[in-house]
Amino acid sequence: MIRFFRQPFPANILYPEAIFRIPGPGKRLWLTFDDGPDPSTTPAILDILRKKGIHATFFCTGEKVTLHRNIFARIASDGHTVGNHGFSHHDGRITPVRKYCANAFKGRDITCSNFFRPPYGRIRRRQFKIIERSSQMVFWDVMPYDFDHRLTSDQIMAVLKRNIRPGSIIVLHDHPGSKAPVILPDFIDYALASGYEFKTLNDNLPD
Repeated sequence: MIRFFRQPFPANILYPEAIFRIPGPGKRLWLTFDDGPDPSTTPAILDILRKKGIHATFFCTGEKVTLHRNIFARIASDGHTVGNHGFSHHDGRITPVRKYCANAFKGRDITCSNFFRPPYGRIRRRQFKIIERSSQMVFWDVMPYDFDHRLTSDQIMAVLKRNIRPGSIIVLHDHPGSKAPVILPDFIDYALASGYEFKTLNDNLPD
């Protein structure tokens, strides 16, 4: 299996209007989580973030929000930013344009967020152009594959340590099977000790 720990070329060329990394002064990181809220994973992640005093951005699917409204409410009440990951987890490469966009807009209406991350990071140009009229597209700079059971926690940590840089948007996952709750405390400690600070997508976005 080929793993792209960064967004593969030419994503930033095809979608120059999207956010992949956030430049700016200082050593800043953006932690993001996809696919929740999930009752077996999201509360554990929220507990860790609260203990560490860190805020993040959660790209939620509308379908899971309707199932776990109490967890979704906690994400917001804990001071985190909410993003839209569609109502269902559709792959843009194989989903018809009309169906894909309707799914994205349904997710937006439920999450009440204008930040949109395409599931799998896969979206066709026509879908992108329609959705970006009302949403800010957000991809990522670092993907450590926390959901891949073939990678150990130590390997995932090594990917993060090797690839983070000032402005990195990091994508982790709050769904069953993700190692995010395992690696998160040590990663936060490592990043803070290395002089980084954590932001959410509501903080200091470029104009």
